[in-house]
Amino acid sequence: MQRANLSTVSEFVLVGLSDAPEVRFLLFVLFLIIYLATMASNTTILFAISTDAHLHNPMYFFLGNLSLLDILCPTITVLKMLEALLLENKVISFTGCMLQLFFLIDVVGTEIFLLAVMAYDRYVAICHPLQYVNIMSMRLCAHLAIGTWVVGFFNSLLHTSLVFTLFFCDSNEVDQYYCDIPPMLALSCSPTYNRELVILTVAGVLGSSAFVVTLVSYVYILLAILCMNSSESRHKAFSTCGSHLTVVCLFYGTTICTYVRPSSTYSPHQDRIVSMLYGILTPLLNPMIYSLRNKEVKCALRRVISQVRTAL
Repeated sequence: MQRANLSTVSEFVLVGLSDAPEVRFLLFVLFLIIYLATMASNTTILFAISTDAHLHNPMYFFLGNLSLLDILCPTITVLKMLEALLLENKVISFTGCMLQLFFLIDVVGTEIFLLAVMAYDRYVAICHPLQYVNIMSMRLCAHLAIGTWVVGFFNSLLHTSLVFTLFFCDSNEVDQYYCDIPPMLALSCSPTYNRELVILTVAGVLGSSAFVVTLVSYVYILLAILCMNSSESRHKAFSTCGSHLTVVCLFYGTTICTYVRPSSTYSPHQDRIVSMLYGILTPLLNPMIYSLRNKEVKCALRRVISQVRTAL
């Protein structure tokens, strides 16, 4: 009888940041600038990697995939937030909310595995440099990249189906600026314990597997660097791997704070800040970290800028 009286909602209201009218336009301008800067920087890196023959190797192939993910992630979330800030259109349909969550989890899951693959690539390059070309063939790189996208897709499909087969009633206000797992679970009027257990278990197994690969790879990398006799070689290895390790720490730190916890500890205000870190700032910082710490990328970007100036 209780189940029969439940009525599911047909749309949701994204409260998020748009509930502060006095600073709404300022927030719109700020996030629009960040979004455009993110698009420009990641698109430039993608263009440089695809057109510069010096960057046609496994490391930059995976970096190109990362830049693509950094374009998709804010596009999925920020565009709707900008619409809400400018036009005060906070409403999103049930299907739109479901698709937004699906694509967001898809991108996040894919990036987790891509970072593990990038760590393995650096492990082979530093610990087995003579065999690097044979091991990290473009065929293997393509298979690894496709594998990260496929696993991310099915992981997202599972999580989305678990969340959106719940009942939503009483309130349809999502206390976030986009549809995500924690606020949707907190909003549901169905029992969520079993589904939370499945979500945490699957995310824990997949996430910890990728994290272990990343961690073990960097342990071996660190040991190999410490054994190098040349200070120049050590500096070059630290510079290359330091960029990737910085990105890993930023990404894992923010995603763990958001997803690896029960919904009973959900804090809307805290989650807004954390979600901004991995959903908005991390995609902006990633290309800066790689371009500012990598001489090959900086040289490629200079060549791209020179080509553009010549064309203009």
